[in-house]
Order: sequence, then structure tokens, then C-alpha cells
Amino acid sequence: MADSRYNVVIIGGGVVGLGVALEITRRFPRVRLLLLEKEDRVARHQSGHNSGVIHSGIYYKPGSMKARLCVAGAAAMIEFCREHGIAHNVCGKVIVATHPEELPRLEELRRRGEANGLTGVRLIGPEELREIEPYASGLQALVVPSTGVTDFALVCEKYAELISASGGTVLTSAAATGIRRLVNEIVIETPRGAFSTTSLINCAGLHSDRISRMAGDDPEVMIVPFRGEYYDLVPERAALVRALIYPVPDPRFPFLGVHFTRRISGKVDAGPNAVLALAREGYSHRDISVRDLASSVAYPGFWRMAGRHWRNGLDEWHRSLSKPAFVRALQRLLPEVGAKDLVPGGSGVRAQALRPDGALVDDFHFVPSGKVLHVLNVPSPAATASLSIGKAIVDSAAGSLGLS
Repeated sequence: MADSRYNVVIIGGGVVGLGVALEITRRFPRVRLLLLEKEDRVARHQSGHNSGVIHSGIYYKPGSMKARLCVAGAAAMIEFCREHGIAHNVCGKVIVATHPEELPRLEELRRRGEANGLTGVRLIGPEELREIEPYASGLQALVVPSTGVTDFALVCEKYAELISASGGTVLTSAAATGIRRLVNEIVIETPRGAFSTTSLINCAGLHSDRISRMAGDDPEVMIVPFRGEYYDLVPERAALVRALIYPVPDPRFPFLGVHFTRRISGKVDAGPNAVLALAREGYSHRDISVRDLASSVAYPGFWRMAGRHWRNGLDEWHRSLSKPAFVRALQRLLPEVGAKDLVPGGSGVRAQALRPDGALVDDFHFVPSGKVLHVLNVPSPAATASLSIGKAIVDSAAGSLGLS
């Protein structure tokens, strides 16, 4: 059994919790740190169920936390992969406009990219698009050369290895079942014992709002899970995609739309859609949690969100249940792809924070509460930005948490 007293405890062994822990062990090597993960290994949920894209930061509002941390984090992630021999490829991507009404939005993305400090971003026509992606089709495209791919599960494993080598403790199969805030300490109950700390950082992702309530705080948001489902191109048709082909996103939603991603393994993903998951860890239609579903539908913000976006929600469910509909969405970008070229792939679940008024929280969202810090909204590009997120959290919270 590990020593039960620590200077700081982090709940959550995903890429964000690990990124914060790594920054603490690097900056404060004498701090006794414990990271608690409820699964039997790290990166079992969002961090291990994503497309592996190292995002450039082109989508995010200039000046926002997402924009700043993604751009800095992408550079840091590429350097980290180089330093530690983790396979990665800065392959670039194209964002393709297929309808005239998307052209102003494509131009706005170009302006955002330049405002966020990206270099080499440029608009191209159909002919040059076909030189980059021979099978793609569109009226115009935006080239984003700094986008890359890696394997974030391997990144997480390396984070955990470095944390342990620096004296931190990563404890798996240790779900937080209770939190008691006493005068001079915080006690976290787990199946592997009780652990005392003076500072607590909640990086529990899909369960971060529940951990917040467990700690006696009101998160003022509800985590609503959205499942993204992928198809894979069959190997003999993988040559249809050289790198990454994306649509122009709808600015009303935090989701990027179905796209094509050549992973670091060489496999090509097609997707994802974005449907309400019926469980916080609901990776298929069969995964249903009465507790999770009841908490979502009992939340006033859920119905306000549904009232605004029900048409888009129905479209997403239609694509989820109908392969022909999914294929038609993909054919906007890649006309030659057909149903026979696609086989069911993996899926992931996004932890999306929702406000009581029905608004989807767009930016990263960190909430301090005395010696506790709650990380309540860190969806994509969290993996890309994990090193810079860790640095930002430690920069802002070291004093209040007593780390310095």
C-alpha cells in the first residue's frame, strides 16, 4: 500500500491529468504527488479513443484559452514525440468547402489561423486540392500544414512513466468513492485505501462534474456524453486518402463534422458523427446507463439544448443508424468512396460541459475552490494541448494549491 499522505492528489489518468502531473513533478520535484485512475491502466477513455490528430489551433477564437494552449501545445507535443521516440507525422490537412455558403466560413478560418500565429495557411482551388488529395472534391480548400498525427495512448503511457521516474505515484484501479474536506486536509476514499492531501486537482473527464459534487462543490455545469462513431476504409481503398481531409465546420457546434484521417498506423478513419451517448462510457448503442441517462434528461440545460439543436441531433442519429446516410456525408468530400469501401471502426465519447441555459461550454473551463481545482471542460484539442494545459494550470494554481 502506498503512503497515504501527499502534497497533491490528481483524480483522473487521462491525458490532461497526466499532463498536469508531469508538469508538477518537473517543476516541483520535492512535492509528493499521487495520481488516481479508476481503470486498470491510464488513457482508457477519451485519451485512448480519439483519432490521434495533433490539431493546429485553426478553429478556435483568437485569444481564447483553446487557441493559445492548442498552438503552443501542438509544438510542445511534436517536440515531446521527437524527444521520446513516439511515432508522429506532421502531414498537414485540407479543410474543404463543398458548397458556396461555406466559402465565407473558410475565409474566416484562414483569418483565425493567421491571428493564432499559424504559418503556411493558404487558400487553394480545386486543381491544387487534387494535387494534394487526388480524390477529394470541393470548390475551395484551406491548407493547414502544421496539423499532424500520433498515438495519444502511447503519449499517455510515456507521461505516466516519466511521472513515476520523477518520484510521483500513478495508482490504477483506484476510483474516488468519497471526498472529505477537513480543516487542514482533504481525504479521498478509494477501493485501494484512503489518501490524505493538502491539495486536490479534479481531472476526471467524463465524471468531473460528479467529482466536483463529491468534493462539496457545485460545478454549475453538467457533463453530457456525445459518442463519435467511425468507419474504417478497407485496406485496398486506403490510398483514397493521403493525409487528413476535413469539411468546413458549422460554427454553432463544437464538433468538426465527418472527415477522413490517416492515422499514424496507416489506417484511414472516416467519421465521426456526434450522437448523444446513453452512458458516460457508452461506446456503442448497447451501452446504456439508467443513472447517466436520467441525470442528463433531468438537467434543465439538456432540454434547452435539445430545443435549439434537435434537427441537427436527428441528422446525427440518422447517420448513426443508416450507413447509406453516413456514406453520403462522406461523399461530399470524397465522391469515389462507397459503402463497400467502409467497415465499422471504433468510437469515442466526448465529455461536453453543458450550462443550465442549454449553452455548450466552448472553451476550456477550470474552476478553483480553495485547495481544490476542478477541470470541468477539456474536450478536443485537450490531447494536443495537454503539455500546455498542464503548464497553464500549474502557472495559475500553484500558489492557491500550495505547490510553490
